[in-house]
Amino acid sequence: MPAVVRSVNAGSAGPVPGLKRPSGIHKRPVDSIEVRDPGPKRGGLGSGVIGDAIISRKHHGGTTQAVYAVAREELDWWGEHLGRDLVDGMFGENLTTAGLEVDTAEVGERWQVGGTLLEVCGPRIPCATFAKHMAERAWVRRFAERGLTGAYLAVVEPGAIRAGDAIEVVHRPGHGLRLPAYFRALMGDKDLAADFIGSGLLPQVEHDWLAARQ
Repeated sequence: MPAVVRSVNAGSAGPVPGLKRPSGIHKRPVDSIEVRDPGPKRGGLGSGVIGDAIISRKHHGGTTQAVYAVAREELDWWGEHLGRDLVDGMFGENLTTAGLEVDTAEVGERWQVGGTLLEVCGPRIPCATFAKHMAERAWVRRFAERGLTGAYLAVVEPGAIRAGDAIEVVHRPGHGLRLPAYFRALMGDKDLAADFIGSGLLPQVEHDWLAARQ
C-alpha cells in the first residue's frame, strides 16, 4: 500500500475532563491544513499548523514539534487492545498516516508530503493531559511501555497538506537512531542517551536538556 495522508487534523482549545485548564489536544479532521515553521517554542507561533491551537507552549509546539504524525495502524492496534474505536486525530495528531511505518523513522529523516517537506525530529512524550483525554487507566505507563509514539516533525518547506496526499521518504540519514530509541533515551536509558548526545543530531536545547539528566 502506498504511503498516504489518511486525515489532516486541527482543533481549537477545549475542556478536558479532570483538568482545570483548556487544551488543544482535541483534533478533528479538516479538508486541508497549511503548515509552516512556527519558530521557537517560547515566543514563537505555537503550532506549525496555521489555525491549530496549542495552549501549553512551554511543552508543545515550536520548530521541532511543528506537526505531529501518527500511523492509522497504531491507532488501530490501540483500538483493538482498548476495545474501542479511535477516530483519526484521537492522539492529538495533525497527520494520520496510512501505509507509512512512522515509528521506524530515523531522526533527521525527511518526508515529501503533498507540497511540503517535513523532517522527523523526535518522539511524543505522554503527559497528564494526554492521559485525561484518553480516560484510560494507567495510560501514561501503558503508552510508554508500548514505546511507539508517533513523530514530531519540523517544516522544512511550507505548504498545504490534504487527505490523500502521497508521503515519500526522500531522505533517510542511515545512522540507525530511530524514534523508539530516542524515546527510551528521553525516558532514562543512559546508554541510548549517550548515543544521541554524541550524535550531533539534536538541536542545542534538546541536547542540553538530555545531557543535564545524565
